[in-house]
Amino acid sequence: MPHINLPKEFPGIRSLFMFRPETAAPLNHLVQTLLHDPHPTLSAGERELIASYVSSLNECKYCATIHGAIAKHQLGNNVDIVAQVINDPCTASISNKLKALLKIAAKVQAGGKQVGEEDITNAREEGATDIEIHDTVLIAAAFCMYNRYVDGLATWQPDDDELYDKMGEQRAREGYLTPPFKIV
Repeated sequence: MPHINLPKEFPGIRSLFMFRPETAAPLNHLVQTLLHDPHPTLSAGERELIASYVSSLNECKYCATIHGAIAKHQLGNNVDIVAQVINDPCTASISNKLKALLKIAAKVQAGGKQVGEEDITNAREEGATDIEIHDTVLIAAAFCMYNRYVDGLATWQPDDDELYDKMGEQRAREGYLTPPFKIV
């Protein structure tokens, strides 16, 4: 049960965005820029994996599941890669560069000062650029905020994997600036 009176037909963060559209606009633009808009080197699917991974570390069911579903659709319907990353990015079938970036993301999730020079050096040795390192840190930091926003107000989080898949397909296709998926 949400802590405040939220629209019941929208799950997770979408209910918060409907409740407060004036704060939703900049938050949607941020996530659109971070995860969906073209990026010089990281695919939308890779960026969604970072968001889903950080959300899973934060135990935010809604964000981990929805961003995992979006990543799946961005990565050619590859549900296995999402599960591998959530389970253990070190053994996932992803590039060493993405593994190094996910290590940085996990450190940011634990606390920004946990990121050390050795983490950055390792990522660079695996081919990560400054913009990839920057954007990984920003995605991880932003998703700590989004996760706390969703869970701090106890939003409704469906248990229906098919629903997450439909919402994920829409977001993967349309991005974050289109109207939210409505549950009827």
